Parts: sequence; structure tokens; C-alpha cells
Amino acid sequence: MANTQGPQGNYDPAGSTQMFRAFVDEAPQARQSAPASAGPRIGLIVGVIAAVVIVAAVAWLAMK
Repeated sequence: MANTQGPQGNYDPAGSTQMFRAFVDEAPQARQSAPASAGPRIGLIVGVIAAVVIVAAVAWLAMK
């Protein structure tokens, strides 16, 4: 019987490596098809700045 699985050590009996590689290969294509929107990114930046200001104010009040 011929070995159809390729070199020894390259055989994945569960096929999980092949399925993972197929998932990784498909993921960038799905992201590229979606249009990039600036709305959520601006909200995130404003939220981070607000959090930094709040933490700085609390620290300033604690040191006072």
C-alpha cells in the first residue's frame, strides 16, 4: 500500500492544521471586502482620551 500522506511527520490525522490554514487564508479576504468606516475608530480614540483624562484627574486629586 502506498503512503499517500506525504513525508512522515507531516500527517495530521484530525485535519485541524489544514482547516486552520484554510481559515487563515480566508480571513484577510473577508476583511478586505468590508468598507472601512471611520465612525467606530473615532469613537474609540475619543473614549481612550476620555479615560486617560479621568485617570489623570483622579490621580491629581489623590495627590492633592
